[in-house]
Amino acid sequence: MEPFTMKPNLLKNILVRFLSFGVLIFAARFAYIIAIRGQSCVAGDDFCLFNVRHMSSVAVQSEKRYIHYYSSVFQDLIAYGYLSPNSKSLCIETLTGDEVLALKRIGVSDSTGISKKASRWKQPFKGDTFDFEFSSGLESSRFPVELGSEICRTLKPGGFLVVHVTAKDAYSFQSFLDLFDCLRLIRCRETDGPDPPAKIQEIVMKKERQKPFLNNNSGDKRSVRELKREIIRNAEPLIQQEPLRPWITMKRNIQNIKYLTSMVDISFKRKYVYIDVGARSYASSIGNWFKKQYPKQKKNFEIYAIEADKAFHQEYKTRKSVKLLPYAAWIRNETLFFEISREPNPKRKSIAMQRGMGRIHPVQSSASYVDDVAKIEGFDLAEWLKSVVGERDLVVMKMDVEGAEFHLMRRLIETGAIYLIDEVFLECHYNRWQKCCPAQRSPKYHNTYRQCLDLFTSLRARGVLVHQWW
Repeated sequence: MEPFTMKPNLLKNILVRFLSFGVLIFAARFAYIIAIRGQSCVAGDDFCLFNVRHMSSVAVQSEKRYIHYYSSVFQDLIAYGYLSPNSKSLCIETLTGDEVLALKRIGVSDSTGISKKASRWKQPFKGDTFDFEFSSGLESSRFPVELGSEICRTLKPGGFLVVHVTAKDAYSFQSFLDLFDCLRLIRCRETDGPDPPAKIQEIVMKKERQKPFLNNNSGDKRSVRELKREIIRNAEPLIQQEPLRPWITMKRNIQNIKYLTSMVDISFKRKYVYIDVGARSYASSIGNWFKKQYPKQKKNFEIYAIEADKAFHQEYKTRKSVKLLPYAAWIRNETLFFEISREPNPKRKSIAMQRGMGRIHPVQSSASYVDDVAKIEGFDLAEWLKSVVGERDLVVMKMDVEGAEFHLMRRLIETGAIYLIDEVFLECHYNRWQKCCPAQRSPKYHNTYRQCLDLFTSLRARGVLVHQWW
């Protein structure tokens, strides 16, 4: 009877051990998932962390060729002295942990990987923690400036940052270097990427032991203005001869425009801003041109509409993606006279489009073409621009201000605010030939086409990519 009474206990013990073994296997897989694959991230988590402590317990799921590729990359970096087996290392924006596994494979045991899930970058590490940091996914970051700041914070003085990017031009390379105030450029070379025949740029930078007063890369890079002048040389030529039918010539010229974003990569900017000075209705240029036609490289732009005419303000209340400034762009903060000309076109569908063009004046004029006059507030465009954007932002501006462009451009140049603008679409107003009346010039403007051409030429000479707009 005794063996029979022991049998249930034996089965119970076997079942408990079996279940315990299963729990251990599951825990090991879960630990591996947390450590290697990053699937520990759940809704609300800011980061996926990858640490290779559990690497040996479970078969690696990543593609071996990526691990082999990064192992070769890190071995080369060890040979050059940028990395050592004793380096405390961090791999940034690693989606699968392949880079961490590669570091472990070549003997760099103290290695961690991190991938950002939340909208803002703030690494969960103390300052001056890592000897070596690596990233092959920095281009995908939505906030590269914040990421650059965090790298400067967490990298030890004397430590190295190595980044793989596909910076295709000097402009984007310059923008990349500007992300790191604390680092000095050591080396940049083109090399094979993980997916042949694609090539990538391998950039090695070193953190200075003392925080520099100026960007230490200044001696290793070309000036921003020099780079912009090179871009301008590749832009569409200015129309030298005054058009006899400007309403046709200028409109056709839009098809010839070479956009900045079609010539260079804009990945490494803090933010992207479009400013429409003299926006009129939403459809005038924001909706029908910038939203639909301007090549944005899949970047989200902040949009500002500057429009003094109250007739257009109401519709912007429903445009949540556009920030309306219901004032007149001017050279200082003061009250102005806003004059609406008698140029309505009844053939146009909307009342807003039938409305004549508005002009601003410091004093009220007595011109015969003026139909409606109102007092409005003008603001200093240059000072506002300097308060809203910085050198690390990409700024695109369209300006159509009915002759005030000469005053505004002079003010932007005097204050240096013009150099914060990367690309300008400028409609210059002059005493052009009238469509209605052959051999007669418009009485509205006193400037000549030559003066407009001189304005465009001087802006390009200063390194401002400006296009003739209609």
